[in-house]
Parts: sequence; C-alpha cells; structure tokens
Amino acid sequence: MNKLLFMLMILSLSSIAVLAQEQIKGKVKDDKAKPLPSVMVSLKDKEGSTLGFSRTNDKGDFTISTDENSPELILEFSILGFAKKALKLSDFSKNNEITLVESEISLKTVEVKNRPRLSSNGDTLNYKTSDFSDKQDRNIGDVLRKMPGIEVAENGKISYNGKNISNMYIDGDNLLEDKYGIGTKSIPHGAVDKVQVIEKDQPIKMLQKNNTSDDVALNLVIKDDAKLKVMGEVKAGLGTPDRFDGNVNAMLFNKKVKFLNNLKGNNIGIDPGLDLTSFNPLANDNTKPTSLLSAGAAGVPTLPQSRTLFNKAGQANLNNLFKFKNDLQLRANVSYLYDERKQVYNKFSETQLAGQTISYQENQDNFLSPQKLKGQFTLNGNTDGYYINNTLSVEYNPTRTNSNVFINGVGAFQTLKQDMFTLSNDLGYRKKLKSGNILHFSSAISRSTQPETLNIKPGLNEDILNNGAPYAALNQYLDLPTLYTNNFASMAFPKGNFVQTYRAGFLIQQQNLATDLTKMQDNGFSELAAPGTFNDLDWLRSRIYVENIYEYTTDKITAGVRVPVSYNSINYSDANHGMDKSLDRFFVNPSFNFKYQTSAENYVTAGYNFRNNLGTIDDVYSGTVLRNYRSLFANNAPISESSSHAFSGGFNFRKAIEMLFGNISLSYSTTKLNTISSFTLTNNTQQRIVLPLENQMKSLGLNAGLSKYLFALKSTVNAGFAYNHNQYQQLQNDILLPFESDNYIYKAGIEAKLTKFMNFTYTGTYTDSKNKASGTGVSTNYQQLRQQSGLAVNMLKSVFLNFSAEHIFTKQSSQPDLKYLFADFNIRYKVLKLKTDLEFGVTNLANVKSFEAINVTANSLTVGTYQIPGRVAMFRATFNY
Repeated sequence: MNKLLFMLMILSLSSIAVLAQEQIKGKVKDDKAKPLPSVMVSLKDKEGSTLGFSRTNDKGDFTISTDENSPELILEFSILGFAKKALKLSDFSKNNEITLVESEISLKTVEVKNRPRLSSNGDTLNYKTSDFSDKQDRNIGDVLRKMPGIEVAENGKISYNGKNISNMYIDGDNLLEDKYGIGTKSIPHGAVDKVQVIEKDQPIKMLQKNNTSDDVALNLVIKDDAKLKVMGEVKAGLGTPDRFDGNVNAMLFNKKVKFLNNLKGNNIGIDPGLDLTSFNPLANDNTKPTSLLSAGAAGVPTLPQSRTLFNKAGQANLNNLFKFKNDLQLRANVSYLYDERKQVYNKFSETQLAGQTISYQENQDNFLSPQKLKGQFTLNGNTDGYYINNTLSVEYNPTRTNSNVFINGVGAFQTLKQDMFTLSNDLGYRKKLKSGNILHFSSAISRSTQPETLNIKPGLNEDILNNGAPYAALNQYLDLPTLYTNNFASMAFPKGNFVQTYRAGFLIQQQNLATDLTKMQDNGFSELAAPGTFNDLDWLRSRIYVENIYEYTTDKITAGVRVPVSYNSINYSDANHGMDKSLDRFFVNPSFNFKYQTSAENYVTAGYNFRNNLGTIDDVYSGTVLRNYRSLFANNAPISESSSHAFSGGFNFRKAIEMLFGNISLSYSTTKLNTISSFTLTNNTQQRIVLPLENQMKSLGLNAGLSKYLFALKSTVNAGFAYNHNQYQQLQNDILLPFESDNYIYKAGIEAKLTKFMNFTYTGTYTDSKNKASGTGVSTNYQQLRQQSGLAVNMLKSVFLNFSAEHIFTKQSSQPDLKYLFADFNIRYKVLKLKTDLEFGVTNLANVKSFEAINVTANSLTVGTYQIPGRVAMFRATFNY
C-alpha cells in the first residue's frame, strides 16, 4: 500500500510539474493615479475561458501564475463603480500598469426565488448543481440522484430519460471513458458548476455537421476556481469486528492536464472493482468466452453487495490526460485490483419433469482471490480536418479459487486456477478531403490466452467416470489462445442533409481449444477420465464484408439504413475425433432506424434489424469438458446458426421548464435456431450436449418511466414499469419442453426536502414473475417487494445524522414467505477549520447474518441461503483538500 501511495503522489506531483509557471504582474490605478484595491483580475484565452484570476492588494498590485505563454491571452479588470477594461498581453515579463475610469452603473431589479431551473441550448440541457445539492451531499453522484430525468442505478450506471449515457465528460474531456463510476464517487459536488445532458452526442468534430448520433452523454462543467488547484480527500476508518476502510484520491481538472488518481482498500464489503466497470463496452465480433471453467460458486443474492460481501481488497486506479497543441491528447488509464473473498452458502434445487423430480442439496465454502491489472493508453487527435484514435490495452487477470463442496452429502475439495491475458490495439483514422468527403480507416487486433485448471479431490461421480470405484482426484485442464483482427476502410459522401457511406473490410479469428480431463487413482496412476475426454480443436473463422450506409438528418428527422453484406467461412478440425469440417455462408443483414422530432422537446423513434449469426468454438468441441464439479459439457451437432428479426419503437417527452420527463418503449424479437442444448439431469450431475434440432425463441418487452420535480415540495418523484414476455424451448432428459415467462416490475421513488434541515428518500420495487412449462401443468409464481428509505437530518451547523432502512418481502407459492429488514445509522461532524469530517456509523443494526434468496423458472426452484456480514461499527476521519 505504501508503494501505491508513493506512486500516486509522484503522479500527482508530476502532473502539476507539467504546468511550467509564468508570472504576470501589474498595478491598477484610478484616473487620479491612486492605487485601486480589490480589483478582480481575470486571465482568459481567446475563447473566453478563464485560466486564472487574482485580486489587487492595498497597493493595487496583482500577480497571476499561468502555464500559458500564448500572445493571444487577455487580462480583464472589473470592480464596482469603474468601467471594465481588457488588455491584450504582449510581454509576460512586462510590469503592466492599468488605469480604470469611474463609471456610473444602474442595477436592475432582481427577483430571487428559491426555485431550481433548467436551461436548454439546442441539444444540451443544463442543470445547475447548486439548485439540487444540500449540505449532506459529498460528491456529484449524490446530487445526480436528485436531478429529475437522471437515474443512477445501484451499480453506478447513469441513464437519462430511459436511455443509458454513453460517456461522462469532465469539462468536455473524456478522462474516464465509460468507466465513470470513480468520477461520480470522487468529484466534490461543490467543484461542479453545472451538469449538462448532451443529446445526439457526437465527439468527432468532423461528423458534427451531419450528426446522426443517438447517444446521450453527461458533461460536468467545473467551476473556474476549482480548475486551478488539486482537490481530493484522505480517508481512514477503523471498526469492529476487525474492520478497516481507507481511501486517498487526488484530482486536477484544468485546461492542459486532467487527472483523477485513487487508492483505496477495505474489508467492509465494498468492492473497489466496481470503479472499473465498463458501462458501455464496445461491441466487437471477437466471440471468445471470458472463461469456460468454474468452481460452481454461488451467484450474488438479491441484496446490495455491501451487505453480502466478505472481502479484503485494495485497488490503485490512475487516470491521467494530457492535452497538447492541435487538439491532440494522450490518456493513460492504469488500474490494479487485488481482492480476497469468502462465500459460505447452501442451496436446494428442484427441477420438475413429466413423471419425475430432480433435486439436490449443495453446500459450499469458497475462498476466491481475483486480481486484475489493466493498462490502457489512448492517443487522440480531433479536428475538423482529421480524427485519429489509437488505444493500446494490456490486461492480466489471474484468479485463484479454493472451495469445499458437499453435494447430497458427498464432500470434495476443489481448486481453480485461471490466468487470463490479453494484448490489443485499436486504431481509427478519419480524414476530411478537399471535396468534403471523409475517408475512414480502422484496424483492431488482439491476442489472448486463458489457461484454466480445475482440480477436485477426491474424484466425484465415480459411477460415470470410474466404473463405480472411488478414486483420488479429477483434473480438468483447458486453454484457448485466440488471435483476432478486424480491418476496414470506408468513404463517406456528405451532400446537404444526406450522407452516403461505403465500407469494405475483413475479419479473422484463429483459435485452438486444448483440453484434457484426467483422473488419478488411489495408487497415483493417472489416465483419461473416460474415452474422448480431450480436445485439440483448431478453429479459423473469417469474414469479408461490404456495407452501404445511407443517413438523412434535418431539424426534425434523423433516419438511417444499413445494408451489410458478408461472406462468412468457418473451418474447424480435430484429428483425435476424426473431425474436419467447414461452413460457408453469405449473409445480408439490413437494419433501419428512424427518429422524428414531434416538437422541440419530444420525439418518436422506430427501428428494425435482421441478423444472421453463427456459433462459436464452444458449440463444436466433441471431447467432454468438466465445466464445474457437477456439469459435463460436449457437442454432437453442426455449428449453431440463428436468424432474428427485431422491432422497436418509443416515445420520449420532456418539459424542461416544468422539469417533467417521460419515456415509453416497445420491443419485439423472434429468433430461429438450428441447434438446441440437451440436458441430462440427475440428482448429482448435469450433462449437456448440443444437438441438431430446430427451435424458436420469442421476446416482447415494454418499458415506461416518468420523472418530475415538484416545486412546492422541493422533491423529485419518479415511477417506472417494465414487462417482459419470453417463449423458448428446452430439451431436458429427452423431453422437449416449451416454456413461457411473464415478468412485471413496478417502481416508484421520491427524493424529498422535508424542511431546510431534513431530507427523505424512498424507493420501492415490486416484481411479479410467472413461469410455466406448457403441456405439463408445471408452473411457478414469484413476487417480491423491495423497499429502501433514508432520512438525513442536519443538526446544528455541522452535525449530520443519517438513518436508512431496507425491507424485502418475498412470496413463492410452494415456499414460506421471506421477510428481511436491514437498518443503518450514521452521524457525521464537520470540522470546518480543519476541512475534516469525523464520522461514526453502524450498518446492519439488527445483526442479520444469513439471507435466503429464491430463483424460479418455469419448472425449477432454487433456494439459496447465504452467510452475510452481521453488524459492523465504523469510525472514519476524512480530510478534504
């Protein structure tokens, strides 16, 4: 930790050192040659942005330090009773003398109302941060939750009027890419002047004239005085039983350098890795699985992670951006996470089939140690004439899992080692020609390896793998090295409101799946667990494609048609299994999108796409792979093929002056497949094999949301509704079952200012799930009501009290009702002179130490009981600078 702290300090100091300081000095007098004190002196660039400011002393002298040395800098002088004056700098070393002339001023009558306002400028909506913030708020994330139209999910993901944001900029710069969670948690709300919602966000300057983007982004506009200094906090906390929590961060957001560097560690159930969450990962066609083996670890229960996680974790998260001339910038995002986690749970699972019931009881005691090291280095140049973006990424994820498992009373110890490594580079270049046409070239290449080893002692399922005789161990080894590249060139022809784009490119994916499943007898002899339990599968997938894109945009209409045409070829072979096959397909996958602005603030959308997909290497290996201690997977089918039609439509409306936002959307899709996964279930094992069998999936979704600021109550209220209907088929124990599921979700919430010193929050979510297996009479119903509330009280001037509670009620027709109540308390004292907060808090006041969660499908029920941390008391001190 000391080394990481030292690295952070060095990076922060080095960033500051980049600012080679120049000093501008001068004296301000009146027209009678008398010195003028308290004159505001502002240093601005040619665009009018403030680079620094100062006030004159009693002798009229001023000094401003700056890293700029441009001849286009301007000094502005202003003070009540004198006419403003601007002076263009010609010589930094010159001692400037300025004379201000007295001037009469007439002040307009101003009516002040304690009423938040929104302002709109084209596609940009501006929220004034101070209109929504309170003394209790610490960071900009606290304030975003109160802004009507903006929603912040539990994991930190931000959406605006039902649409996920694409990025969160800081003064127009993309410092954090789409991993903006660390920004909302760290940036003080007092440093943010306003929050801008940018609809139709198009960061590439040359494309802004014919902008057809449908992205929404946030921009945090930093206050002028906050740009001139390093900000941050140092937090240290100790608690019982044996708990600690620490955090150090430093940030600077000026014109030339931006950084947000953070070190944190804790064992109180807070996952620092959430700061590394990519909320909008770029889609690509590198269809490689992230991992194939697992220890069968428990899923996350339906509780906030801070209530369920036993951990000890530390993380360094360094984000630095340097801007150069000619709109060129370099960004480095480097992070390292070390984590240790414990899971203790037991699970009962029951699957109902025609004439039989499959059930098993499982207990696990897991210790997981995931690590994640990632460095991403981006060079970006963005002008009206050219755009270049090159991102080099290196990622290494070693994970170790040790687990004691009991299934139906039979115990074993398992270890899982996984070492994922990826090196990739993504280059994009655009050039605007003299004709106005735009040339675009893109090249992405990556190389990855993912060796995985699962070892189980003693060996399980001897009736399947060892002729019914006990044996010492079972070992599954797997590796899947992958080489991937995708390259294309295109030319765009803008003409008036139309843009035609023609693209051509190729894609190659080369993989080798090497696996073997071996068993060790009690005498130490090792052999294959069963005939054919190994793979040495070579896979080569290639695609040659062309794409025609036609886009049209006016003040009211944005429309686009894409017609990609591709030739796809897959060759795969495994001599050990007598496999040598190939597949060639010609695809046309058209899509269409349409947006009509029915008024200045309302619009409707519609879309359609048809897509053909081919399966992955995971669909064709013949040798059995032990995916986890009770699941054996193999394949006996051709490459999976699917074709889908998807339709969507929506209506978004807002009344910014009245702070009313609403949206409704409808989607429908149908997919045809040529293969199906056949599962053979027993009380101890699950075997899957992919078989050739045509089947179909259908999905229907409806989503609606409403958000309103109630001026009289100084409150933001919101409500939402979601409905999903799914139809699909499963092949279980040679029985083909058609399934249907209907899920209804109702949400409502309020952020209320009850008095000047008291705030109240409430969120309620009701879920109703209905599932059935058609023709069998088997069905399950599930209802859950989850309520979260909080009360914040400002006592005296610097004392803050917080009370929060969470209530969960679960009802399932064949099981007892589940009821849980969690409560937390926190008191904070702000020592203003020391810029320090002293805080004492207790979480889980009722000391709940186990939580039961239910998961249902049409013919199965899973009930899991998890051990969770009990009551935790913490004392923290936070110094802000």
